[in-house]
Amino acid sequence: MKKKQIPHTYVIIFYIILFCALLTWFISGGSYVESLHEEAGHKTVVYKSVERVPQSWQILSVFYKGFIERADIIVFILIIGGAFWIVNDSKAFDIGILGFLRKARKMENNKFLRKMGVENFIITAIMLLFSVFGAVFGMSEETIAFCLALVPMAISMGYDSITGVCMVFVAAGLGFAGAILNPFTIGIAQGLAGIPLFSGIEYRLFCWVVINLAGFTWILRYAIKVKKNPKLSPVYKEDQYWRDLHDSNSFDIKYHTPKAAWWSFGFIGLVLILFSIYYPFTTLKIGNGIIDRLPLVPILTILFIFSSIPALRKTVHNYILNLLFFSIFFLIVGVMGYDWYIMEIATLFFALGLAAGIANGRNPNEITKLFLEGCKDIMSAALVVGLAGGIIVILKDGMIIDTILYNLAKGMEGLGQVATVGMMYVIQTLLNLAIPSGSAKAALTMPVMAPFSELIGLSKQATVMAFQFGDGFTNLITPTSGVLIAVLGVSRIPYDIWFKWIWKFILLLVILGFLLLIPAVLLPMNGF
Repeated sequence: MKKKQIPHTYVIIFYIILFCALLTWFISGGSYVESLHEEAGHKTVVYKSVERVPQSWQILSVFYKGFIERADIIVFILIIGGAFWIVNDSKAFDIGILGFLRKARKMENNKFLRKMGVENFIITAIMLLFSVFGAVFGMSEETIAFCLALVPMAISMGYDSITGVCMVFVAAGLGFAGAILNPFTIGIAQGLAGIPLFSGIEYRLFCWVVINLAGFTWILRYAIKVKKNPKLSPVYKEDQYWRDLHDSNSFDIKYHTPKAAWWSFGFIGLVLILFSIYYPFTTLKIGNGIIDRLPLVPILTILFIFSSIPALRKTVHNYILNLLFFSIFFLIVGVMGYDWYIMEIATLFFALGLAAGIANGRNPNEITKLFLEGCKDIMSAALVVGLAGGIIVILKDGMIIDTILYNLAKGMEGLGQVATVGMMYVIQTLLNLAIPSGSAKAALTMPVMAPFSELIGLSKQATVMAFQFGDGFTNLITPTSGVLIAVLGVSRIPYDIWFKWIWKFILLLVILGFLLLIPAVLLPMNGF
């Protein structure tokens, strides 16, 4: 008897596109438009019916349109894939991982860490860091690049690629859902709701802690199980790619420092000095707060120069790792201080790849060849992001997203406050499957939800939290999320396996989110 095969990730996504196209034949078209009330002097959002646009042959064009819709993420994936392939050619990652594991073993001499478990401590510390990034500045797309570094490290530690993705992407997602100071979700939603920006932070901080405790516990339990028996991992076969890659890079490592590495260091040092003169002070934006006139670029430049010299004197591998670490530091400064996004981050990693190739003594042709090999290796991840973008295209072109929102909002009429905020939470959660962008969803839903909550005496802050949780948790499972599909692609985890692994975890988080919403309605708290 022939064994039934699980559909390929591309097939699953195409089935979803077919289903969405079918919906456009049965759901009426509609659109929310702004309406200016001259007497009141403010704008409101009004739903209007429009002609239905059934999608048929258009399902064959969504691949093309999806590429256009997600062009920034697709190009980003190709650039970091090529750049990291150049870095990986130097075998710096392998030396770094080996050194990290040696230091981890030395940490076992500490009684507290030995009792807790050194590796558990390391995983928790990394997750906490990325959760803070998600909560403070909404780290999302940036996790794609970090997965390329953390997934191999997780496997080298005896875990699997799912654990590596959890350390970066899921941890940032938990922080994103907690959203202490995230300007892209909480900032926009509170501004549209007409309440003070980042008010109610005390309770949201409590929610962030609770969400992390639940999430980290779930992930650590899984990681410990895989560590004891790696074959229990649902991606054990898929992770053979990473094990083979690590094994092939772990032999014949020659510790040396080519002259080109010193030239690379000199050029980068000069560029950073010029940047330090041009950007002597940086203004960091943390939520709605501003920390002005910090000499971050000059400080990082000095630290880079003084740390690179001993690294180069030892081996070029240490220098390339130093480049990677400072690229991360500059990424954080760029995102929080200079509003960097996909283009700037891709440029930073492209520069990292070039610098690493030059330092490793590669000539221009060899660097180009390595970059193209990296792009080729990661091409399937880029293609699936374009196909997943087609889901959004079908729903938008079919004019049914706003209709679905309008009918869901009508279903809340006559409910109590707890039931209403719960219904808002459900609406935001379901809508996130179609509109994974938090800022876009806030712009669409808050002008509808906030006035409605005010009419029934429900705290606008609770309405914002319903949006916050509804926007956050399902980002970790929805196939319409370009970042999720990209992360799974670069980590070589099939979507169907990921879905089977994470759906119970998402259910736990969704239930936890509803329980955290209840005090926001019933208890008198600061900002609510």
